[in-house]
Amino acid sequence: MTNNENLTETLNDLVRINNDRVTGYDKAADQARDIDIDLQAIFSKMSSESRSYINELDEKIISLGGQPSPDSTFAGKIYRTWMDVKNTFTGSDRTAILASCEFGEDAAQKAYNEALETDAEMDATTRQLIMEQKNSLKTSHDIIKKYRDLNKAL
Repeated sequence: MTNNENLTETLNDLVRINNDRVTGYDKAADQARDIDIDLQAIFSKMSSESRSYINELDEKIISLGGQPSPDSTFAGKIYRTWMDVKNTFTGSDRTAILASCEFGEDAAQKAYNEALETDAEMDATTRQLIMEQKNSLKTSHDIIKKYRDLNKAL
């Protein structure tokens, strides 16, 4: 596998986790519709954030001669299934939705860490793109965690 192929696959992993994130937050926004309008707005913003990241990553992949992935990750499919199973038992209350979203945010952080630790050679611009997205996603993670913790305290 050439370096560009390795890097393209690494970037496609990030596209996949962002595809999962879009699906997860769209589902969470739908579940929050009857519970909490502020959560619905936050979830919609985070879904939009990942759509933007997907576009940026797709552009980079195409510039490397690769094909962007339309798929989601296996872990993401597990995340969505886990969210479905958990809702079967706990219902779609605010705490359950936030805990599921935090689980997804942890998966995103792991994917970005793995991308940064990959043995695929990447130029400074690509590394910077990944770092900027990772840092923004960390902020989103912290927001979800803060809301979850505040909700637990109530």
